[in-house]
Amino acid sequence: MTITLTPEIEKALLGEATRQGADPELLALDCLRARFLENGRRDEVSGTLADLLADSIGVLDSAEKVPGGANMSVNVGRKLAEGMEHKRKQGRL
Repeated sequence: MTITLTPEIEKALLGEATRQGADPELLALDCLRARFLENGRRDEVSGTLADLLADSIGVLDSAEKVPGGANMSVNVGRKLAEGMEHKRKQGRL
């Protein structure tokens, strides 16, 4: 079977495939499986990892698990930059 796409559907499909880093044909097949086959969808999640974990993000308090009660989610960017700088100075980056 060959399906002819309208220009607007083709543009939308190509745009979404590019956004996901997916092959447009495989994306179209996945959409058709999800629509027409029972349990046809692969174990894929739409959206980002942050979308998937949105209900869990911020739930845990690191203060109760880290010695000294340090809050691991404070100044994360600064801590990452300091860690990267430390690795660079050691020649490991």
